[in-house]
Amino acid sequence: MKEFKKGIIKSIAGPLVIAEQIAGCEMYEVVRVGEEGLMGETIKLIEDLAYIQVYEDTTGLKPGEPVTRTGMPLSVELGPGIMGNFYDGIQRPLQSIKEQAGNFITRGISAPGLDAEKKWDFTPVVEAGADLVEGDIVGTVPESKVITHKIMIPPGKGGKLLEIKKGSFTVNDVVAVVETAEGKAEITMRQQWPVRIGRPSREKLPPEVPLLTGQRIYDTFFPVAKGGTAAIPGGFGTGKTVSQHQLAKWANSQIVVYVGCGERGNEMTEVLDTFPELDDPTTGEKLMERSTLIANTSNMPVAAREASIYTGVTIAEYYRDMGYDVALMADSTSRWAEALREISGRLEEMPGEEGYPAYLATRLSAFYERAGRVVTLGKEERLGSVSLVGAVSPPGGDLSEPVSQNTLRVVGSFWALDSSLADRRHFPAINWLRSYSLYLDPTREWYNEHATEEFRKLRTQALATLQTEAELQEIVQLIGPDALPERERALLEIARMIREDYLQQHAYHEVDSYCSLEKQLLMLKIISLFNEKALEAIDLGLGVDKIIALPVKDEIARMKYEPGEQFKQKHEELEKTIKEQFDSLRE
Repeated sequence: MKEFKKGIIKSIAGPLVIAEQIAGCEMYEVVRVGEEGLMGETIKLIEDLAYIQVYEDTTGLKPGEPVTRTGMPLSVELGPGIMGNFYDGIQRPLQSIKEQAGNFITRGISAPGLDAEKKWDFTPVVEAGADLVEGDIVGTVPESKVITHKIMIPPGKGGKLLEIKKGSFTVNDVVAVVETAEGKAEITMRQQWPVRIGRPSREKLPPEVPLLTGQRIYDTFFPVAKGGTAAIPGGFGTGKTVSQHQLAKWANSQIVVYVGCGERGNEMTEVLDTFPELDDPTTGEKLMERSTLIANTSNMPVAAREASIYTGVTIAEYYRDMGYDVALMADSTSRWAEALREISGRLEEMPGEEGYPAYLATRLSAFYERAGRVVTLGKEERLGSVSLVGAVSPPGGDLSEPVSQNTLRVVGSFWALDSSLADRRHFPAINWLRSYSLYLDPTREWYNEHATEEFRKLRTQALATLQTEAELQEIVQLIGPDALPERERALLEIARMIREDYLQQHAYHEVDSYCSLEKQLLMLKIISLFNEKALEAIDLGLGVDKIIALPVKDEIARMKYEPGEQFKQKHEELEKTIKEQFDSLRE
């Protein structure tokens, strides 16, 4: 490694250290601070002064201690061993740190992101003499029971393959040699990539394929596309974390990256304890076989929190380049923005709204911009995607605050959690009147092909019913429901069925936790048929009270708990029962 002239610490303000006599240092360069070699990153340069955000506790640092340049930007190590691992915000494996330092992370401790000792079985998929371009796959490694890791030619290193090996190797062993324009390049199973720079792709595709989640409120009303972006804003106790766990478990993505950014320690401990125990319904193995977790709790250094989401999205892009669909959960971007605000204050920058830096909107949009469904690099056409779902924790549930508003401007799906729904034990507590999705039109063709055109019509009808109910509630609160005309009273009952029998979904129920698209369609058909028959009965002069008293309503309420493979038969039985009971009512 090149030797650089050392600077010295001039002053310290929390996680911000100002170093002098360090001319030549570059923006976002990683430096080692103090006698203990604390890891930091340059975030501002003025003449020979470098402003460094330190990713560890700076207690005990003194002016005059050395600052050493590395000449490298903050980067992550990419290769076999990421799946099933737990990292901190700067990709230090928590298990390795625990083995070195016990239950508490001590200062100055370092551990490589990938295990340099472990050997992996490498199987070549190309032969010597092949002409390769950047992104081409040269071999595969069974990284976990369900994930095949694909070893790719790094960006900028294409050429003729001179040599390739087969066998067991560590991530640092040379497995191939390529003749490039600059000379021979040795290919290992390990890549390094700067976290603040998006990995390149050949082409970005429109978001036309939905990311199915098995959650009715999302798939039916407010879908998100593969390669799309979504935000879940809500106050304390509204269910953000459970919603993200459901998405991680059930979404039809092959890879899950979960970033716990500034969450409470006990909440993150629960995630670290429960995630390895979760069964993966799609593979039959544990969910951790295709997941990686990045934990940066609220008591960890604030600077590492700011870096954690970049670490997560870089790992997600790497697996996207292999041709996988990746879902990244960031919980929560509000804590990340608070870290940004604290560092900005230490830099004495001009504050923007509510003290956040003026560039908050730019940083948020740059993060969400790294989502996308792409044609990856390489001669063989591979499609991969990164879908970003960020939780937002506005103080007091106030969605008018800057982080929520700036997130709302850039995401494609906005799932607004409502504390009043959560108080009524309605989960997921997504407010259907305040939420929206911009992916309805792009995914329309896919839905028409895979769920029939009727699905969207039923969705529109159900949403219109809920909107009409909200308008009628003002009248109901003034004069009571009995004073309404019969048709409006029937509409209120149908709206209640949509809310309670369809939208409410039990996250911990073995059947209702996941609902297939086919089952969603059939459930909507049942409620629509009941609505149609109820209006026909009212036109014939029958009262709403008799309709409400029909026994089939209880069966409709329980249909969500019917297993998916048996639901088609249940749907036919319910249709028959509804028609029979309304016929007997007319007679």
